Amino acid sequence: MAPTPNTQDMANAIRALSMDAVQQANSGHPGAPMGMADMAVALWGEHLRHNPANPNWANRDRFILSNGHGSMLIYALLHLTGYKLPINELKNFRQLHSKTAGHPEFGITPGVETTTGPLGQGITNAVGFALAEKLLAKEFNRKVVDVDHTIVDHHTYVFMGDGCLMEGISHEAAALAGAWKLGKLIALYDDNGISIDGQVAPWFIDNTAQRFVAYGWIVIGPVDGHDAVAVSAAIAQAKAGTDNRPTLIISKTHIGKGSPNRANTSKAHGEPLGAEEIKLTRESIGWSHAPFVIPKEVYADWDAKEKGKAAEAAWNDKFAAYKAAFPELAKEFVRRMKGELPKKFVQTAVDTVIAAHQKGETVASRKASQLALESFTAALPEMLGGSADLTGSNLTNTKSTPNLRFDALTGDVVTNEAGQGGRHINYGVREFGMAAIMNGVALHGGFIPYGGTFLTFSDYSRNAIRMAALMKLRVVHVFTHDSIGLGEDGPTHQSIEHAASLRLIPNLDVWRPADTAETAVAWTVALQNKSKPTALLLSRQNIAYIAKCDSAVAPDASGIDSISKGAYVLSEPADAGIKKKAQAVIIATGSEVQLAIAAQKVLAERKIAVRVVSMPSTTTFDLQSTEYKSSVLPAGVPRIAVEMGSTGGWWKYGTAAVVGLDTYGESAPAPVLFKHFGFTPENVADTVEKVLRK
Repeated sequence: MAPTPNTQDMANAIRALSMDAVQQANSGHPGAPMGMADMAVALWGEHLRHNPANPNWANRDRFILSNGHGSMLIYALLHLTGYKLPINELKNFRQLHSKTAGHPEFGITPGVETTTGPLGQGITNAVGFALAEKLLAKEFNRKVVDVDHTIVDHHTYVFMGDGCLMEGISHEAAALAGAWKLGKLIALYDDNGISIDGQVAPWFIDNTAQRFVAYGWIVIGPVDGHDAVAVSAAIAQAKAGTDNRPTLIISKTHIGKGSPNRANTSKAHGEPLGAEEIKLTRESIGWSHAPFVIPKEVYADWDAKEKGKAAEAAWNDKFAAYKAAFPELAKEFVRRMKGELPKKFVQTAVDTVIAAHQKGETVASRKASQLALESFTAALPEMLGGSADLTGSNLTNTKSTPNLRFDALTGDVVTNEAGQGGRHINYGVREFGMAAIMNGVALHGGFIPYGGTFLTFSDYSRNAIRMAALMKLRVVHVFTHDSIGLGEDGPTHQSIEHAASLRLIPNLDVWRPADTAETAVAWTVALQNKSKPTALLLSRQNIAYIAKCDSAVAPDASGIDSISKGAYVLSEPADAGIKKKAQAVIIATGSEVQLAIAAQKVLAERKIAVRVVSMPSTTTFDLQSTEYKSSVLPAGVPRIAVEMGSTGGWWKYGTAAVVGLDTYGESAPAPVLFKHFGFTPENVADTVEKVLRK
């Protein structure tokens, strides 16, 4: 029989590594990991199912440190349990190119499931993880007579603190978790009552237990967060629950536990303890070992390699039986967890774009998006849509994506007559929560999430969009009502600076298509963007289809058409009836492309030859070769940009003028606003003439 682990030494190993690493870096947050060490012993030592040798094992439990400033907790755990995170990486905490960044970063450190730093987003990501697990389990698990072919069956665990609960996004996420009855979601609240400014009581007086009961969660505790046995028992109780409700375990702890002079103070939160206090802490907790030295017996108590290997091996055997019984389902599960598009995707995309081109429909680009989605959602079962209470406006629903619903009593996913669950989520008025939940869904694997709201509300979800870009996640944001073209709702809803603002986010692909074909291409690119999120900016008002040569939409030898390069020559002077070399180039996006075409005709009547370039994606165009960019925007030819929004971003293209909008809008019908703000063919033509006269 294996010896009983020394749980106190296991916890103290975390405390020692945390205070040593923060001290060496002279930067960091030692208090949280020191306070949560016993909670970590309970979860990682007794319950967490994972394999250090394979951090990407599909059926592992997911662990998320939502209070990511306590990053040394997870780094210590990963190191101690056997992940490829050697002690030298802990010694290089917060240093350039180390795998132990100031906050946990997905894709950098093996075993880190999501990037956490902005408080509240970790717990919200966790809701996405748990939702993905529940939906995949419903879709893929099978039972044949007495044989249970369950291949998706894991928990999502979260550690979070006061800061996460103070952030409003935690309300959005927790409410949805309760509504969706995510019984495999277990959150452990590190209730230490301290934040950077000190004791939180004067400004954080929520009754957290009652708050989560109101959301429909099970609440356990408070328990003594420094009693690993008590915490472990609480986790076991949560796992044993049968009513499909998420669980909150309230764990009372002392920040900086073990530090004689810093425990229970904000001083322990965000600065090194100092050499003298570390010496006193070592004496207080009975830890006589030198900095970064862990005894072999403690490593042995923590080592999870053999246990993890056995757990994955057992699952592999189960999956082998599943594969024998359901070969096609098994193949599909592997494909989706790898994030690979089906082989038929390319043909689906080509057919969708060509059909849009041939039909040439006059519709709003939000409707054009729905038309493309009808095709893509039918072909890609991994597409999981939704809207923040604006489905009828965003048009993110399709025939293939019925609304996702859960049985009020059992919490099971409600299915239709064909046994299929819903694939369109009503997020409610929760834009930020929706965006961060989609990040969690994407991180889990098995789905490509997309969600809609008005473009002006991207301000609410912006930080989660930024996190998706930072983590290189395939998430699609459908933003409709993209300009003053939405009309009477007025400046509160009219997007002015939002397109320019989103284009500034590194690794975010932003598309503002001009018609049905461009919209279909934008969706094609978004679905192929395996390592970046996409924002689609779509109009409320109808946009006439703009004639274009067949080669603009027909794939070339590389499978890429000119639209998918972000910008292309839409119309030459000859198309407007003037046989002269272009004297100027009008660049336009979205609904303003038809305005540019109309201005081109006005200028042709004035004997001025103009090329029109449609630039649906500046972010994609900027990545093209110098040769291609020069072919679209030739040197020495004046450029004039047209977009109903902030002008700032257009000057980088060497524009001589921009017909844009650097003030807020007005409340009036769209045609009145277009004339009022100068978005008319005549004004664009006059602007081109003024440039040429100079």
